[in-house]
Amino acid sequence: MGKKSESTQPTLSWADAPAEHDYPAAASFLRLIAAPALAESLSSLLSQAPLVHQAAKDILRAARLPLLPADDPEVAKDLKKVSKGTPLSPVLLVRGELRPDRALQIADGYHRVCASYHLDEDAEIPCRLVDPPAVSA
Repeated sequence: MGKKSESTQPTLSWADAPAEHDYPAAASFLRLIAAPALAESLSSLLSQAPLVHQAAKDILRAARLPLLPADDPEVAKDLKKVSKGTPLSPVLLVRGELRPDRALQIADGYHRVCASYHLDEDAEIPCRLVDPPAVSA
C-alpha cells in the first residue's frame, strides 16, 4: 500500500490531544506486559507527556508490528473517520530499548497508525512518548 496520489487521498487530521478514554485503554494493554503499578505509572506519564511527531512507517518498524490491512474492522473505522474529516486521536507510545532488545510499545493507537500508513506511510503522527522507568539491579 503506502503512499496514494494526492488527488484521491483524504486529508488526515489529528486532534490536539489524545481522548480521555485512550489512557485507560493504554493502561489495560500495558498491564499485560508490565506489573499493574508500572502500567498505571506509565499511563499517568503518558497523560503529561508533550506531543512529538513520528512517521507512521517508523512507528510500525520500531514496534516490530505488521501493517494491518485496510479492511481490518478497526483500521477501516479509522479510515472512515478520516474520509469524514474527523480528527484522529494522537497515539500513546512507550519507548523501547536497544540493549535489552525491547521494542517500542504502542500503548494505544495501533489501528490509527495503520490507517495513517495506508494513506501515507510518511505521515507524521502526533504521539505522546515516554521512557520506561529505569530498573534498579
